[in-house]
Amino acid sequence: MDANGATTSSAAGGGSSSKSSAKKNSRKPKYSRFTQQELPACKPVLTPGLVIATFTIIGIVFIPLGLVSLSASEHVVEIVDRYDDSCVPPNYSNDKLKFIQAADTNKSCVRILPVPKLMKKPIYIYYQLDNYYQNHRRYVKSRSDKQLRSKSGEKDISDCTPEDKTKDGPIVPCGLVAWSLFNDTYGFSLDSKMIKVNKHNIAWKSDKDHKFGDDVYPKNFQTGGLIGGAKLNSSLPLSEQEDLMVWMRTAALPTFRKLYGKIEEDLPANKKIQVVIQNNYNTYSFGGKKKLVLSTTSWMGGKNDFLGIAYIIVGGLCLFLAVFFILLYVIKPRPLGDPSYLSWNKSPSGQPN
Repeated sequence: MDANGATTSSAAGGGSSSKSSAKKNSRKPKYSRFTQQELPACKPVLTPGLVIATFTIIGIVFIPLGLVSLSASEHVVEIVDRYDDSCVPPNYSNDKLKFIQAADTNKSCVRILPVPKLMKKPIYIYYQLDNYYQNHRRYVKSRSDKQLRSKSGEKDISDCTPEDKTKDGPIVPCGLVAWSLFNDTYGFSLDSKMIKVNKHNIAWKSDKDHKFGDDVYPKNFQTGGLIGGAKLNSSLPLSEQEDLMVWMRTAALPTFRKLYGKIEEDLPANKKIQVVIQNNYNTYSFGGKKKLVLSTTSWMGGKNDFLGIAYIIVGGLCLFLAVFFILLYVIKPRPLGDPSYLSWNKSPSGQPN
């Protein structure tokens, strides 16, 4: 009897231990309404009325928005002048690279820009570069944000090769981005009177306050044998050199505009602006283009028809679909939830029973 009892208790103990180990090793998640997808959910039934109403509302809202956007864009007055080819003397027309690289050639160029409409202040001056890939991986990485931010990071030049240092020490600011700083200049006049260009507050406030230090001064910049672009005033800290800040905010696309300055006076319609350009920047070696842009702004910003056209196209498409579904519902109505359209209710020929 004792032996049988011991055997029974031992078997019971083994069974309970195997169950507990199996429970411990189970991968079954703990029950919750989230894991079992039992949370409340909105499951709208797409009835014909709901679909038609949705498309109609989108169309009614989007088309006026598109028209308003296009109207705002049309009120922006913009002057665009490409000057890279026109500012090359005829005797250098077949060798533009030689012209731009020669130190003894006259880079000055005069352009006359007619004002098509009244341009109200402020008038923004941009330079536009085409086929210029500022988003190239090696180019974008060739900079030192620590060096730009603080004097203590002056020797942080590990990412700036090949424009990292000279025989006199580290270059500040270092890297290819700063080295290739745009250096064309523009002077404007109207009726023989000079127009003042305001170059203050053209950079982002966050850049001035946080990314460029007031204790960091240019050092050994553009002193090597190969000059990439503009030089910097060594007596001014980087936090006051806004042309550099604008250039250092690299563009994502190969065609981009960067702010050069602002004109703080109105330009009358049908007048002609004389622009004296110093054509210094080399875009000829890679087939780039240079353009000067004068533009006013609206409540939506600069001139851009894309947003308005996109709104109108989407709104028109939605209205077309709404009309299409109305006609379909009227001509060939179908009861909601008709079980005759289920696959097991269809005859071999595919028609509902």
